[in-house]
Amino acid sequence: MNEQMTLTLTGGVVMPMAGIGTFLLSPDEAEASCVSALAGGYRLIDTANAYVNERAVGRAMKKSGLKREEIFLETKLWPSFYEQADAVEKTLARLDTGYIDLLLIHQPAGNYVAGYRLMEKAYREGKVRAIGLSNFNIEQVKEILSVCEVKPTVLQTEVHPYFQETELKKFLTSHGMAIQAWYPLGHGDKALIEEPVFSMLAQKYGKSSAQIILRWHIQSGNIVIPGSKNPAHIKDNLALFDFALTEEEMAEISALDKNTRYYTSTPEMLKKYAEMVPPVDEQK
Repeated sequence: MNEQMTLTLTGGVVMPMAGIGTFLLSPDEAEASCVSALAGGYRLIDTANAYVNERAVGRAMKKSGLKREEIFLETKLWPSFYEQADAVEKTLARLDTGYIDLLLIHQPAGNYVAGYRLMEKAYREGKVRAIGLSNFNIEQVKEILSVCEVKPTVLQTEVHPYFQETELKKFLTSHGMAIQAWYPLGHGDKALIEEPVFSMLAQKYGKSSAQIILRWHIQSGNIVIPGSKNPAHIKDNLALFDFALTEEEMAEISALDKNTRYYTSTPEMLKKYAEMVPPVDEQK
């Protein structure tokens, strides 16, 4: 059971279920983390225009010595770029790659339908293998589904044992969409990590509480992208495929759902996102 699990997205693209996230990592940190992750067996990397580390991710992919098709590369368009006709081309140039495996609309801010049209065009041109959304709620996903020509395949959003999004997941499943969890470990909340059920299961399986939580995600069908700049944590965050939780254990963890999130979007925040232009990622 050491073999990594994958998910086949609508449209046939195969995506690893565990990867590394680069949110809040500087270019140097992102490059080092991705080099370490790829050397340790990771095949999914998540970045974004707004992280200003896409060039660093591109360098790490080259340094890995892996063939491009062995790596699943995911990035996100930022709202201030949604109406720029060359936004996808500029993203490809920063990543120094010919195609992106999964491209997401980062926020439901600004003219996100225009941004989605850019992604559909890139998909038809073979520059993007799959497209999706990030931080959209059910109503916003429905809006995209009502106007799209190419269906979104993934929704990246906050999911963890305290905020399990069961209704959202049912809705997404009914439309052939997968869910991807950011803050999969609850944004470092000690209360979550130290829940007795995780300590007990960690002892039983010889794993850490974080590994138990990540395994719960995988078995729940959630794609995970925990971020880290610590090589030991990076290694541990992928050591999820040599054990499995029982149905009873999965149910115990499901019972922890408090419908409590760490990030709440507001109209004011979305307005700021639409106006915010990320610093130019020009690091060589």
